[in-house]
Amino acid sequence: MSRFQRKVKMISAAGLITVPVLLTGCGIFPSQTSEPIDEPPSIIESAMIKAAEGKGGVLQTAQATVYLKDQNGLLAPVTMSLPTFGDLTFAESELAALVTGGAYSGYLPEGFTGVLPQGTEIKDVSIDTDNKLAVVEFNSKFTEYKPEEERQILEALTWTLTGNPDVQSVQLWVDGKKLNEMPVNGTPVAQSLTRGMGINLDLGSSLSTNSSPVTVYFTDSTPDGVEYYVPVTRLIEPSNDRLKSALTELIKGPGSGELDMVLTAGTLLESVVTGEDGIVTVALQDDIFDEGVTVPTSLLQSVVMTVADNSGNPDIKVKITLNDQQTVMGEDEQNYGEPVTKPEYINEIPI
Repeated sequence: MSRFQRKVKMISAAGLITVPVLLTGCGIFPSQTSEPIDEPPSIIESAMIKAAEGKGGVLQTAQATVYLKDQNGLLAPVTMSLPTFGDLTFAESELAALVTGGAYSGYLPEGFTGVLPQGTEIKDVSIDTDNKLAVVEFNSKFTEYKPEEERQILEALTWTLTGNPDVQSVQLWVDGKKLNEMPVNGTPVAQSLTRGMGINLDLGSSLSTNSSPVTVYFTDSTPDGVEYYVPVTRLIEPSNDRLKSALTELIKGPGSGELDMVLTAGTLLESVVTGEDGIVTVALQDDIFDEGVTVPTSLLQSVVMTVADNSGNPDIKVKITLNDQQTVMGEDEQNYGEPVTKPEYINEIPI
């Protein structure tokens, strides 16, 4: 069942572009600015008033993972209970949460903001489930942004919508016209956007015309000290073993000083083996962990998510051995020595 089709709970209102193509001229980590909050669109305002007055006053909410800009200017997935007002579909509500200073701003955790220009309205989102394509139409306010913000807008839109299993690519329209290139910095978007564009791009030192992208997960903390995961796409030399290359980059740690390492500098990647049953076994060695010790969840989940994002199968099962031990207990009381999958919801951060 798709996320768009899941049963929602009721509460009261009171209560295919690739990385190299997108490199030219696109700012990666724009600075964060403070914006006033938009007036709620009429459809949302009407639903809120009716709910507050008890006239059909029920708002629908469902778990949603949207990609927001954090306090360091990086995009991170944030999972929250997202209200769907009036006739807005779930997909439209997801994108409305990305609008800077928009009607959903009060639902975002401290330190996170949307990246779509203030005043942007989502006129329509249609999902072609046969082709796994989301076609999104905005109003003209979508075109009012700075050149250095262009790439991050594309990343947030693409990664938010393709988090749904019914969507693998995204097509953009503005006021009834399909975009072939972005209006400010000219990024080509004639082909549908996919996660192949990467996110929070780290060019590294191996940038060349045949560089290969891998996406790894590091961590950061909110102003209140809540740890969350941040995906980073790094360009590396091509390799015949994509999973091993990705995990090697994870061990190297973040290039940005804002992010935290999840594996120690002494970690060794012994092997990455995909069994006949499709399960990936990652064998790690690290002398800092004694036999039977509980392992930080962030370390283990980062390995699982890195494998999932680079395997081509988000539902792939992963096992981890540590220092030849088949039982690897995380702080979340889960045994990562048994097959696990990438969490459906990431970074459930309190408001």
